Amino acid sequence: MSKFLTTLLLSLCVFSFNTKASITDSTATTPSNKTKFIHPGILNTRSSLNQIAAELKAGDSTRTAAYQKVLDFIKDHEYPNSFPATIVVGSNGATSPSKTQIRKDCELVYAYALAWANTGETDYAKKAIGLLNGWAYAFKNYDLLPGKTNAKQPSLEASWTTPSFVAAAEIIRHYKVKGKSAGWAEADIEQFGKYLINVKDNYINVIPDYKNNWDSSAGYAKMAIGIFLDVDSVYRAGYDLMVRELPNIIQPDGTLPELCVRKDCVHYQYSLTAYAYAAALARIQGDNSLWELSSKNISLGYDFMRKAFERKTGCDYCDLNSRIFPGVEVAYGYYKTENLKYLRALQAPLGVPIDNTFLGFTTYTHFGVKGL
Repeated sequence: MSKFLTTLLLSLCVFSFNTKASITDSTATTPSNKTKFIHPGILNTRSSLNQIAAELKAGDSTRTAAYQKVLDFIKDHEYPNSFPATIVVGSNGATSPSKTQIRKDCELVYAYALAWANTGETDYAKKAIGLLNGWAYAFKNYDLLPGKTNAKQPSLEASWTTPSFVAAAEIIRHYKVKGKSAGWAEADIEQFGKYLINVKDNYINVIPDYKNNWDSSAGYAKMAIGIFLDVDSVYRAGYDLMVRELPNIIQPDGTLPELCVRKDCVHYQYSLTAYAYAAALARIQGDNSLWELSSKNISLGYDFMRKAFERKTGCDYCDLNSRIFPGVEVAYGYYKTENLKYLRALQAPLGVPIDNTFLGFTTYTHFGVKGL
């Protein structure tokens, strides 16, 4: 009887969206009594957004150069006139117009949200809300490109794009500039919640257990979704997935097997970025455990990355021209190791990943920012 009541309460409390879709995850292994989250809580907080806006106003040169990455992304990307109902995806870089658009738009909406948080300009808020609403109302499902496409590729694509949309949504929904909100309507927020449940239940929750960046990307995505929806079981399911797969993805000595398996300097950085972002989400919610887990495996993983950039032979090396993914900045903010300092300095200020897979602009949002 008590188990039934617990399940019933989880399904009724904390979540205000009127929907019949499932919002809990039976994969959660460590139930928590938490039902309230800090908002905004997806890589940014009210305090951090206040700090970076104040530093921009004061003319801080580092912050100004990093913010220019945000403005350049907005300037260089066309605002969409429509949103496809079906996202067609392929594996191993195979693309389609709809896949390209959703990856671009999830970064673009975040750029608009950051610009609004800095300036309070109504147009930035309207553009961000337009993107959030456009996808929330239009999206129905994923489909596959013909040919050699992994049938589960939509699960990975959803795990990449969803947290970036959620990060923007957290700012637009919860942050105020000089006491004024962005003006996102409650009905539209409800629809966005339904969109999140759709991608979570039908795609992210069924991602295969490959013990690589697929797992870590899904875990990070579920943590972000759980925070926005104020549903602890969803957040906890993502957190538990990250904990369970950590020693497989980042081994106890810091080795990331994906570097040799894929023979590129990208896929193992997906894993590092997902772990850094997940640890940052948890820290905002008052929990540093992912950063500290298993003798600081995430830090050891970045040590491994530094060594890869110094080697010139073998399967586990990276050319100095290889792109640095923005998780480096987030990890440096916590660990402040010499290896992370070296890696971030290679390409700072960091903008958006070349393939738009993970939320960007972390030098603007995180370098020297307190509490993140």
